[in-house]
Amino acid sequence: MPSVRTATIRRRATVIGSGVALSLIAVAVAVPVATGWDVATRAARSADDRAIAPLHGLWVPHVGAATAAAVLIAVLAWRFADRWALTLSWRALLASSAVAAATWMLALAFVDGPTGISRVLGNPYEYLRTAREVDDIGVLLTTYVSRIPYASDDNWVTHVAGHPPGMLLFFVALVRLGLGSDFTAGIVVTLVAATLPAAVLTTLRALGAEAVARRAAPFLVFTPAAVFLAVSADAVIATVGAWGIASLAVAASRPRTAAMIAWAAIAGIVLGATVMMSYGMLLLGILALAVLIATRRWVLLPIAAATASAVVLGFAAGGFGLWEAYPVLAERYADGIASERPYAYWVWGNLAALAICAGPAVGGAIAATTVSPEVRRRSAVRWLIVAGALMVLLADLSGMSKAEVERIWLPFVPWLTIAFAFVPAPWRRRLLAAQLVWALLVQHLLYTVW
Repeated sequence: MPSVRTATIRRRATVIGSGVALSLIAVAVAVPVATGWDVATRAARSADDRAIAPLHGLWVPHVGAATAAAVLIAVLAWRFADRWALTLSWRALLASSAVAAATWMLALAFVDGPTGISRVLGNPYEYLRTAREVDDIGVLLTTYVSRIPYASDDNWVTHVAGHPPGMLLFFVALVRLGLGSDFTAGIVVTLVAATLPAAVLTTLRALGAEAVARRAAPFLVFTPAAVFLAVSADAVIATVGAWGIASLAVAASRPRTAAMIAWAAIAGIVLGATVMMSYGMLLLGILALAVLIATRRWVLLPIAAATASAVVLGFAAGGFGLWEAYPVLAERYADGIASERPYAYWVWGNLAALAICAGPAVGGAIAATTVSPEVRRRSAVRWLIVAGALMVLLADLSGMSKAEVERIWLPFVPWLTIAFAFVPAPWRRRLLAAQLVWALLVQHLLYTVW
């Protein structure tokens, strides 16, 4: 029977794709060790000889007070998540996805105790310490570009210099709201990131793919990327960007012109804000185009583009020109850490780091989509997955993402994770188990800097 043959092909593709991802991880870890190839950053080398490429982290096997809780959540997720996703009402699914994602992220982070929440944002190279020193936003914007170069007498720390001011302003807002301690800010970031699955689910439903959304929901919520999403500032970027795409998809689904225009304008504002958090989020334009291609609502493009441009131009009016800053950043990057990271390794090592972050089973899921008849029928979903892969490819080839992509590429991970919906039904629970176990292993075997 053709259906039996198709199922067999999908199973084989799933196994092969997962195997390729695991092999890539193994090679990326083994090659520098076996050959002595120095691919790590100077900071990682000087910090500890346990630094392990391709991650920006250390080999530190450990357990913690929250280990039992994390294992229990994983067991419950494996047992009930699929049923939960398929039977709850839509609103209950969205709300529970945020609660479950927050619980999963916090349980993993607390394996390291309270420092699992606070240590990342407390790092002097991060945003928070700088945010506490900002007392004049106008001066911040007008001097931002001049403080990017290493040669500047008062140059920005690494993460501030490497991003537009939007991300720093987010933390300035937290400080002024009284939420600026390392621990409290970490909790806020985690709670923001917990809404990321809901944004992707909303996008899928707006594009007429609720069934796909429900099948993908357990993988979006209980993702190994939770290890890196918890307290990483890049998780905020990923979440804001995902809600921008969700707003655009909602706009495309509105039958009334006024509602369509309003949602498209909101989408542009949110996506414009995302670009002002990270230069790399210009790549979200690919995802936005995927939504428009799938829905053929091209009338939304000028509306969303206009409001997104208004955000960028608003920052320019305040003193920060995106087009002026990026060349300065590229020069600093080339003169600094980029010079220590060989492109010949990271152009494929990055993909291994992505597989560690998203879980190696994502390779099997993506392979399954290439032979799934349902994907061909659901063109909207196909375009989202293709857009996710294309964003990764362009970011990788650019040379501006050498290492640390386990956090930098968090905005791309959910759109690849959708592919799990097309894994053969008997295999979905097996791959969910694999993802849960992988997350526990990464959390307990590695000291993740992010």
